[in-house]
Amino acid sequence: MQPLIDHARSFGRRPEDFASLAQGQSPQVLFVTCSDSRVVPALITGARPGELFELRTAGNIVPPYVFGRPTSEAATVEYAVDVLGVTEIVVCGHSHCGAVGALVRGEDLTAVPAVRDWLAQAGTPSEAPDDDPAVAEAVQNHVLAQLLRLRAYPCVRRALTAGQLRLHGWYYEVHTGAVRAHSPDTDSFEAL
Repeated sequence: MQPLIDHARSFGRRPEDFASLAQGQSPQVLFVTCSDSRVVPALITGARPGELFELRTAGNIVPPYVFGRPTSEAATVEYAVDVLGVTEIVVCGHSHCGAVGALVRGEDLTAVPAVRDWLAQAGTPSEAPDDDPAVAEAVQNHVLAQLLRLRAYPCVRRALTAGQLRLHGWYYEVHTGAVRAHSPDTDSFEAL
């Protein structure tokens, strides 16, 4: 913890570097990814403060939109699209994902009921080789499923129909740093 505290102490020593951030935010991208500590959106993208609006959930799950039942995730998506006017949404899954791995392997999660119930929202896991520690194919299919879920959000549907929003599926390899993007033309994840 001490290195984190030391960095936090020195972080604000140049307030002139941050003064413009007080004027508000205008990110162009909503970045939906896992809460895994190895996935750092600003590091992956090189984004500076104010350039990414982030939604981080266990397993980068986008829960189904249910009218009249607000969720933090739905509020974040709605705010990003309708208030901030983001023009891009990236759903970024990652290799060695514990959430997707648990689903694929059918792990017993009774000891962590909140995790179990959250992961149940992910839907049926895709078939994937049990011997793939990166669960690459399952994670990539999971990313595509979350993109489909996003399309059902009213604000996303409106913005897509108006041509004001684009959706992207990414797969980040934590063991190499490589990023692959889904190509609708080939229906595969290709290097950026």
